[in-house]
Amino acid sequence: MNEHPIVVETKAPDFKAKDQNGQWWSLSGLSGKRVLLSFHPLAWTSVCMNQMQALELSWDRFQKANVIPIGVSVDSVPCKKAWAESMMVSKLPMIADFWPHGEIAQRLGIFRKEDGFSERANILVGEDGTVLWIKVYPIKQLPDLEEVFLFIETK
Repeated sequence: MNEHPIVVETKAPDFKAKDQNGQWWSLSGLSGKRVLLSFHPLAWTSVCMNQMQALELSWDRFQKANVIPIGVSVDSVPCKKAWAESMMVSKLPMIADFWPHGEIAQRLGIFRKEDGFSERANILVGEDGTVLWIKVYPIKQLPDLEEVFLFIETK
């Protein structure tokens, strides 16, 4: 992991990247909403699949909490599109941090340079772009969305 991961109460760096459908997303374009950036190392792996499907299944709950969940990995747009279709993920935007390779993860300090992909992490960004909550998980561990919702409901 980067020596200097982003910390709570700092401004998250803006980004512009495409999702699995070729739609552009940016953090600044989501101003007024909270955003959960859910980083997963690589598509087509079981824990990453379970992580993205859990976000998809919780879509309505996130919407009620004024949160846009977004899956993020270094995979390309075509790869993400095929993967989303194979998982029947249709609501969740899954953005490609493909080029410059891992730039979003690098700017957040969660890029694993030795592996060429991000940490498995959830980063909750507030309506004003400030980081509210961060958790980095062991690579093989499925993130617990209940801890995200608990934080959202208490803040």
